[in-house]
This record gives sequence, C-alpha cells and structure tokens, in this order.
Amino acid sequence: MTDKQTDVSTVIIINKSQIGPKTLQIKTKHLNNFNKYILGIIVLIISLTSSIFYLRYVNDKKEVEKQQLLTQVNKLQALLPPSVTGVKKVNNSQLYIQGIEQKLQKINEYLKKRGLPGFSNKAVGGNPNAEDSKLTDEENYSLYNEYLGRLVNAVALTPMGYPRNSSLTSFFGYRNDPFNSEHAEYHPGLDFRGRKGDEARSTAKGKVIFAGWYGGYGNCVKIAHANNYETLYGHLSHISVKVGQQISVGEKIGEVGSTGHSTGAHLHYEVRKNGKAVNPINFLSLNK
Repeated sequence: MTDKQTDVSTVIIINKSQIGPKTLQIKTKHLNNFNKYILGIIVLIISLTSSIFYLRYVNDKKEVEKQQLLTQVNKLQALLPPSVTGVKKVNNSQLYIQGIEQKLQKINEYLKKRGLPGFSNKAVGGNPNAEDSKLTDEENYSLYNEYLGRLVNAVALTPMGYPRNSSLTSFFGYRNDPFNSEHAEYHPGLDFRGRKGDEARSTAKGKVIFAGWYGGYGNCVKIAHANNYETLYGHLSHISVKVGQQISVGEKIGEVGSTGHSTGAHLHYEVRKNGKAVNPINFLSLNK
C-alpha cells in the first residue's frame, strides 16, 4: 500500500473566489516528466508550422513555373499564322496544329513524371530572316512540328528531374564524412530525403545494366541511357527491376532504404557521362 501511495502526488489548487482549496492527484512520474512534455509539444508545433510554410513555398514556386510554361506555349502557338485561303489549306493547318499540340501534351507528360513544371526555348522553328520569310505556312508548321518531335525524344532519353519528389540532404562534391567528421569525402551524387519503402523512379528511358549489391552503395540499380548517359540509384531497401529490363520515364526501379555505407534512410542518385560522375543538379530542371 505504501509503494502505491508514493506513485501519486497531490496538487493543491487555490482559488480566491472559492472558500476552500481543491486537490488533484497526479501520478508522480507525469510531474517529473512535465518539462519534457512541454518541450515535446513546442517541438511538434514548430515542426508543423515549418512544414506548412515549406509546403506553401513549394506550391507557390510550382505555380510560378507552371505559369512560365503556359506563357511559352502561348508564345509558340502565337507564332503560327492563321490560314485564310482555301478549305484544303485550313484543313492541313489544323492537322499541323493538332500534331504540335499532341507533342506539347507529350512533353508535359514527361515533365510531370519528372516533377518538372516547365521549359523555356527562345528560338522555336529557327531564327527569323529573309530565307525563313519565303516559307509557306505549311512549311513553317512542319518546321515547328519537327522541332517539337526532336524535343520529345531529347526529353525522354536524357536523365532529367527528380528520382523522387523530396528535398536534398547532401550535394555533389566534397563533404564531411558522415562516419568521421574529421575527414572529407568525395560525394559523386545527390541524396534525396526519404523513408524506408518510398518509391524511387527512373529519370529517363533506358536499360537496366546492374541490379544488386554494389559495395558501399548497398542495393543499387544502374540504368544506361542514350548519348552515353547512366544513372545510379543507391542504398535501396528493395530492387524492383532486373538486368536487361527496358525502363520508361518515371517507372519505379526500387524503394528507398539505408543499405550499404549509409547513416539513415535516403536515396543516393548519380548521373554519369561516359562513365564519369557529373553534377546531377544540372539535370533537375529543363531551365538549367
């Protein structure tokens, strides 16, 4: 009985408007941890507030970039002169415009898969000069259509955008060794924040050339792309593809983890050109 009583403390509440004080019995362990409870609540409030402001910032930024893309599309469409002579010419013009709009839609699909909201280009269809002015409407439309077709292929085959939509925790280049702060190490890629089981996705169309354990990278996937590009995805908790498999843009290749030389769950991502690591930050936006 004595042990049970020491587990409970009595708090006396005095109210001047009432005749006698009130008592409140609270477990002693809760009183001892009161400061910890208050600190935990404060940290939670700060974290939630910071998350709200960050998400608002990201949404505002994406909205601005979206408007930039719409402006570019409107400029491109404004360059197409209206056809006014002959039913056949109007029909041909409509076919060209439809072809261009379909390619723009295809580009937008690629951008969404990569988390990229827009692109910029100041010379669609070539530079305006005396020779260009001699082209017919159909020839001009054909030039735009051909350009956009090449742009679609370039976007599909080049590693661009984010293998997962999250913030960066480590950048390309030399940094402090996370296992020994007194030493520096070369970091050949980017680290993306994530939790174990989050999806990692391919940033370009290509072919899986490695899928398995790769030293300090832990569970790793390497994909070969056009123009001698490769991408590497490291520290995976699960690999979803196999060697020889053809991969499309935005396809899941594995799940975030902390395998290999890692201090916590995240996605390590590299872009290589002719076997040499290059800074992936230059491939995260079409405006780079």
